[in-house]
Amino acid sequence: MKRLRRPRRMPIDPYILLLLATVGVAALFPARGTVADVASGASTAAIALLFFLYGARLSTREALDGLRHWRLHLTVLACTFVVFPLLGLAARGLVPVILTHPLYQGLLFLTLVPSTVQSSIAFTSMARGNVPAAICAGSFSSLVGIIATPLLAASLLGGSGGGFSADSLLKIVLQLLVPFLAGQLLRRWIGRFVTRHKKVLALVDRGSILLVVYTAFSQGMVQGIWHQVSPLRLGGLLVVEAVILASMLLLTWYGGKALGFGREDRITLQFAGSKKSLAAGLPMASVLFGPQASLAVLPLMLFHQMQLMVCAVIAKRRSHDPRPEVTGPEPAAASRTAVGTGTRSG
Repeated sequence: MKRLRRPRRMPIDPYILLLLATVGVAALFPARGTVADVASGASTAAIALLFFLYGARLSTREALDGLRHWRLHLTVLACTFVVFPLLGLAARGLVPVILTHPLYQGLLFLTLVPSTVQSSIAFTSMARGNVPAAICAGSFSSLVGIIATPLLAASLLGGSGGGFSADSLLKIVLQLLVPFLAGQLLRRWIGRFVTRHKKVLALVDRGSILLVVYTAFSQGMVQGIWHQVSPLRLGGLLVVEAVILASMLLLTWYGGKALGFGREDRITLQFAGSKKSLAAGLPMASVLFGPQASLAVLPLMLFHQMQLMVCAVIAKRRSHDPRPEVTGPEPAAASRTAVGTGTRSG
């Protein structure tokens, strides 16, 4: 009788466990008074460092080379910043029966953040898709998101979002865009160093995000806003997010076919066009929502874990697809660009 073997990899990302542990620490030991001020200042500095490193990693030449596959990239951007927000707006009809207004704000914000980079590339590679296109698509989405996400949030959430104003947009520019541009300008001198030490700098990335999570959820605990969320509401939120994710996965796959993309490009479109970046969304939420950031990022954290688990299953299944018989140059290969693989966590 054969023994059952445990799966080599857990379906839950260990980093998600760290995020949940950080939330638990914030619930038990929230930052107050002077400690809260120090944590807030450190969080602001960490966000600036995070986007400085993003700028230092992204090769401008790679981004320009990637423009050759512009139809695919525009389709990914349309999914990320047009179709997703439309689904978020449609969910407005679920308030207050299924979602509370604060949870809906967080859900709508989730639909506005850019796509991931690292996980999109990993799943595209596993499913034998167009990896170079996935690198460029994720990078372009992150670049556009620095400007598009706060503008869309200001437009769609308005004054009810917890502080959307010219001040908020200025903070986004100073904390996110300026450090990113500084990283781009200094890439010539520090780019190789960043590339050589990418594993160490990945710890800086993740540590920065954990600090942002701790600060945001500490503020929520001190203000008592967690009393607004019940297990029933959380269950309703998970169902709504599952429907949104399933809709985007189906739309990107079959929509890609209707647009004439080959199998490899459809895989890239499905994984890059159906995801939302926790790494980009958390810093923006902390700036835009202020004390309400803990509730605002809860839908994003849940969606992030859901997308990883579902896309891991899909990528595994796609990896077993029979390879098509090729009599000439593969269509998707002709559209690829030889780019590097520097990524950031999604």
